[in-house]
Amino acid sequence: MTEQTLARARAGDEDAFRELTDPYQRELQLHIYRIVGSAQDAEDVLQETLLAAWRGLEQFEGRASVRAWLYRIATNRSLDALRASRRRPEDLQRMTEVTEPTRYGEAIWLEPYPDVLLEGIPDEAAGPEARYETKEATVLAFIVGLQHLPPQQRAVLVLRDVLGYRAGEVAEMLETSEPSVNSLLRRARAAFESRLPAAGRERAPLPNSKGEQEIVGRLADAFEAGDIDGVVAVLTDDAWLRMPPEPYEYQGRAAIGAFLNDRAVRRGAPLRLVPTRANGQPAFGCYFPSPQTEIARPYGLLVLTLEGDHISAMTWFADSSVFPQFGLPRMLR
Repeated sequence: MTEQTLARARAGDEDAFRELTDPYQRELQLHIYRIVGSAQDAEDVLQETLLAAWRGLEQFEGRASVRAWLYRIATNRSLDALRASRRRPEDLQRMTEVTEPTRYGEAIWLEPYPDVLLEGIPDEAAGPEARYETKEATVLAFIVGLQHLPPQQRAVLVLRDVLGYRAGEVAEMLETSEPSVNSLLRRARAAFESRLPAAGRERAPLPNSKGEQEIVGRLADAFEAGDIDGVVAVLTDDAWLRMPPEPYEYQGRAAIGAFLNDRAVRRGAPLRLVPTRANGQPAFGCYFPSPQTEIARPYGLLVLTLEGDHISAMTWFADSSVFPQFGLPRMLR
């Protein structure tokens, strides 16, 4: 940034403002998503952030970097969005007559994040005090863990442990004290890390590698053939099936197989799958073929978590309104 660019932006030059803010938009949108848990809401909050920045240029004194200033605005707008409760789990029409789950989890609002929006975001941690790399802090298990934290704890953990901002910087962003930030962080870490998958488990194949494609391909072939036994065979013994914001969770091949068989009977036809990627993980847009026509319509998005040469978790998102963000077609013929 140059003082000339900032001066032009303050004088109303929109091109200069874009020059200041465009380099940070992708990472800001991901930051907002981590806090609000919704890709669609993150896009809205990003626009509110940029509008607030445009209107507040006169108040920007340059003591912090433009990037830190934008993160301050984005974080507070995200917390405002959570307080406004734009989306609630109870807004969803509940599934009926479901197979008895392994357990009832906490209902949280969550959406997948398109990998295309991760392009251009640096992989390395943002600051010297960061504990998590960008990729690690994008996977679904990480995002789910964040959504179980109270909003203030969520924001502090992301700013400190993902972005690497120092406690004093975070205190200034949130207009609170450094001791308060440290207290929030201790509580957030204790609650958050207890929800993360156990360390030391077999690593997943590299993204888009031959190994990943083979595992994912086997699952897709089985789903499209209506072969539930084939689907189950690709799972780890302790695999999970989750469907946020629904509270139903199924663990193990037998429980997942029973649920999938029940759904297959109710649908009456196998799903058709189109590959995509979400949260740095392989995913599929799933389509349900109409018995009256040759058209298959959006049915839901399935995100896979891989472990070694098996699948350790399947996360199902029934809201097909996210399909355009993933470049998925509106229908299949």
